[in-house]
Amino acid sequence: MTKSMDHHGLDVHVGRRLTERTFVLEAPVQADVLRLCGIDPSLYGEQIDPAAFVRLAIDEGVRNGMSIHGGVHLSERLVQHRPGILGERLTVSGEILDVQAVPRGTLVIGNTLFRGDDGQAVVSIFRHSLRPGPDMTGAPGSDATAAPSPAIADTSLLARLSTIQLTPAVVKAFSNPDNPIHFDPELARQRGYRAPIAGGALCVRYLTAEIWRRDAPRSLSLEIRFRRPVFWDDACDVMVDDRGGRWTAIGLAVRGKVATEARIEEWTV
Repeated sequence: MTKSMDHHGLDVHVGRRLTERTFVLEAPVQADVLRLCGIDPSLYGEQIDPAAFVRLAIDEGVRNGMSIHGGVHLSERLVQHRPGILGERLTVSGEILDVQAVPRGTLVIGNTLFRGDDGQAVVSIFRHSLRPGPDMTGAPGSDATAAPSPAIADTSLLARLSTIQLTPAVVKAFSNPDNPIHFDPELARQRGYRAPIAGGALCVRYLTAEIWRRDAPRSLSLEIRFRRPVFWDDACDVMVDDRGGRWTAIGLAVRGKVATEARIEEWTV
């Protein structure tokens, strides 16, 4: 069932486009965000952490009047076509590809493209998000279209790379102020969560950091799924499937269960 609809006071319809805009991501801005997450900014050198584009895509929607109040990530495909460079001029564009009424609210499917001054693609993001209805709860993994087989089926087969201890202060400071699901305990309870949840953009930061610690890719393609909520006080293990001598999947596990996972589809250096 695909149709246009007014949700959270927003006219959401297939074909709605972002207003194209040029901007620059400066090195001090990235450094501040990475330090907030507990990640050493020198890890990326002059490159932009590709996880930054997850948040940039969300922020661009807000800039264009698209509400994210109470919304949650379900899945996305993140493709780095070539490294973004700190301080370079980037142009962002995007559109809504599909809007579906689902039992718990509205499923919105869209894409966002970031290009360099030469017109060539730097990063593209294809995103599924759920906007819960006013009297319904929503959670990662619910109301999605036919779900693919999990990238990580058994955490006992994975290698642990690191452990991240989230705190309410970090999650709140990282989060977009337009989405209180990440910092308002009462709204979180109304949506069926025990506490505010960490945004998908934050979770992906910890995955890309481990990839860059291994070897900075020239191109990278990740199929990311947000299978369970990560709460703002959770301890998360960063796990990797490195069987066969190469990384095929990476994810965050909470209490032994996969919360965020990424299938590594391409990785070239």
